[in-house]
Amino acid sequence: MKNTMTLVVLTGVLLLGMNSFSQDTNFWVFLCFGQSNMEGYPGIVAADKGPVDERFQVLAAVDFPMPARKKGEWCPAVPPLCRPSTGLCPADYFGRTMVSNLPPGIKVGILNVAVAGSKIELFQKDAYQAYAAKAPTWMSNIIRAYNGNPYQHLVDMAKVAQTRGVIKGILLHQGESNTNDKEWPNKVKGIYENLLNDLNLKAEKVPLLAGEVVNADQKGACASMNRIIDELPNTISTAHVVSSQGCLSRPDHLHFTPEGYRELGKRYAEKLLPILGYKMAETQ
Repeated sequence: MKNTMTLVVLTGVLLLGMNSFSQDTNFWVFLCFGQSNMEGYPGIVAADKGPVDERFQVLAAVDFPMPARKKGEWCPAVPPLCRPSTGLCPADYFGRTMVSNLPPGIKVGILNVAVAGSKIELFQKDAYQAYAAKAPTWMSNIIRAYNGNPYQHLVDMAKVAQTRGVIKGILLHQGESNTNDKEWPNKVKGIYENLLNDLNLKAEKVPLLAGEVVNADQKGACASMNRIIDELPNTISTAHVVSSQGCLSRPDHLHFTPEGYRELGKRYAEKLLPILGYKMAETQ
């Protein structure tokens, strides 16, 4: 009996050591969440479908039929990165820009959990159930894809990501459905702090980047929300705002064009690289 217990303990220690060893500190993971612009507007143009640098990976948050992906597995980060029916999003060119400006030994991974049309309340632990209960059918179907709780799904999949890499930042694009909500920064703060606590992360090592919605220069339907988004660093000291000025909009004035997504994604990377101690190449 004593020998059996000793064997069990030794096996546990070995497995723990193997799990620790398998985490690659040069595999940088970024969590992405928000609403439709973080999902990506459906439809991907040919220019964005081509192969990407093998150092840029996506952790499938759900199963994909085409390209074939299984939930919880790392795959080449060819769009869509969120769900099968979504499109190009800021995370695409964020990741592409990051790997092109980081040393060859560093890989970048994306985990994207976003729900079109949703208020920030859908990611609040104490509010999501009441909000989801009143969601329209099309949104309920998306929520169901995340086991009824997008926040918890993000956390669960992030824990899977942590077995392979290190979470280095959180990307947010949300606000259209909370336009003129002055409590939005505090709501985001609560979600950010919950993520840090639930994933055992430190704010000073995991900054939050929030992108502006379609700007007034593009006649953005929700452009007034940018004044509130711009105040986020006053509420979260480790938050940074990514400007959407000049990022082209679709005719609905809510979603970006492919060119707009490319530029916005690049700006997320431009904002984050100096924080991580790197510079953008002059040719970018």
